[in-house]
Amino acid sequence: MENLFRLVDQDQDFFQRKWTLVNGPVIVGAGPSGLATAACLREQGVPFVVLERAECIASLWQKRTYDRLKLHLPKQFCQLPKLPFPEDFPEYPTKRQFIEYLESYAKQFDINPKFNDCVQSARYDETSGFWRVKTIVTSGSNKTEFEYICRWLVVATGENAECVVPDIEGLAEFAGEVVHACEYKSGEKFQGQKVLVVGCGNSGMEVSLDLCNHNASPSMVVRSSVHVLPREIFGKSTFELAFLMLKWLPLWLVDKLMLILAWLALGNVEKYGLKRPSMGPLELKNTEGKTPVLDVGALKKIRSGDINVVPGIKRFSRGQVELVNGEKLDIDSVVLATGYRSNVPYWLQEGEFFSKNGFPKAPFPHGWKGNAGLYAVGFTRRGLSGASSDAMRIAQDIGKVWKVETAQLKKRTIACHRRCISLSQF
Repeated sequence: MENLFRLVDQDQDFFQRKWTLVNGPVIVGAGPSGLATAACLREQGVPFVVLERAECIASLWQKRTYDRLKLHLPKQFCQLPKLPFPEDFPEYPTKRQFIEYLESYAKQFDINPKFNDCVQSARYDETSGFWRVKTIVTSGSNKTEFEYICRWLVVATGENAECVVPDIEGLAEFAGEVVHACEYKSGEKFQGQKVLVVGCGNSGMEVSLDLCNHNASPSMVVRSSVHVLPREIFGKSTFELAFLMLKWLPLWLVDKLMLILAWLALGNVEKYGLKRPSMGPLELKNTEGKTPVLDVGALKKIRSGDINVVPGIKRFSRGQVELVNGEKLDIDSVVLATGYRSNVPYWLQEGEFFSKNGFPKAPFPHGWKGNAGLYAVGFTRRGLSGASSDAMRIAQDIGKVWKVETAQLKKRTIACHRRCISLSQF
């Protein structure tokens, strides 16, 4: 309480704003990472507040993913702590099934985020020892400034908070429709069109496949090298196989074995314009965060010519795109499968723990805890299993301090109560 008085003393406008003192951590983000952290804190008996800028949990999954999306990894690698997927779910749950799982997860652990509560800034106040999280709460057409005061701040906004739109010459003058993959739902509206898909990651590959399945003619831009692996090898998940091998073999050897198995399953993909990086798929993922493409049918369409692989873009014109090799293509629409980025640098006023790209500076597995009660969950570039691991560590770390302080407070309260009884006897 003394620290709170210090905060009030140094901020003359403090009582002119709406504010609340949070008895526990503030978690920014109600996606899988934020929900996992909240559930683990609930198990530790630690109260918390979850802030979410959208009007629903997992807004990325609910609002910014295409309809055909399924989890790329088997469900046992994607479940959050304390609650497995239902047994009747398939090995690779659909987008709708995953959302249902997250909604049941929030209900199971009584997680009730504050929706439409967008964080504008968060900074640590050294004088008081509190984090000050300023938000704007939207209710219809009304917007209200609010401030949360807390001991601990958990950043759970994730790796994919904002879509990346590249600056390509002439794109603004292009006459057709231009959408980012986050706005793409289905290829149905593109039926009969020539569509340029910019990007060859998992999203670019799946969007191209979906366009084919809806009788569009996609051309996919492959500007740099990419690892394409089969989703399954010998009926077993490629990821699961790699995970098992890493228990016994060094990473470099697992990478070599994975590439040999991929060549046996898929053949030489380089002759279709898909050049492999010099670094192995697992090493590349660990060092640069680049996820290999897990093929779910796009490669077959590339082989047949239904998906046209093209090199990088030089410029757009009104109804065409000119490629770096001089070739010009007539196109009707463009889908930008150009990825996402962290938005942490836009609102977190801190420079020691997070780097300018919005990721923790410390490499895995040390990037979950900063100084002064700052934590990060879901920035490991290791998917949902990495986020779950972060969540459990964070909850245990906060829970340890919470339990000690709660026990001390109880002792003081009991001692004070005894003194009051003694005095009342005189």
